[in-house]
Amino acid sequence: QVQLVESGGGLVQAGGSLRLSCAASGGIFSRYVMAWFRQAPGKEREFVARINWNDGSTYYADSLEGRFTISRDNAKNTVYLQMNSLKPEDTALYFCASRAVFATIYNYWGQGTQVTVSS
Repeated sequence: QVQLVESGGGLVQAGGSLRLSCAASGGIFSRYVMAWFRQAPGKEREFVARINWNDGSTYYADSLEGRFTISRDNAKNTVYLQMNSLKPEDTALYFCASRAVFATIYNYWGQGTQVTVSS
């Protein structure tokens, strides 16, 4: 059973940085795509970024304006989201998710980690 555990959230001032981590277990992750999503209060969950575990290729939401970077550490089975130049509108519950490479639905989710950016 795939398990995803996020960490690294917290309170930060606008303009600051945070690095989120997603520790993955229970799967053959070279066959997976890993992603970050976020959900702000009163809003729908939105895609942030994804990475193909096998070749490291990445894709980002256009709205991020290049402020976030997704990466992975194969030895630690961990995916990271480096978030720079944070804005109050980045405040949300951030989720890690995974799916098989050729699947369209993310069927494994973590419990989320809260990021709060103060102005």
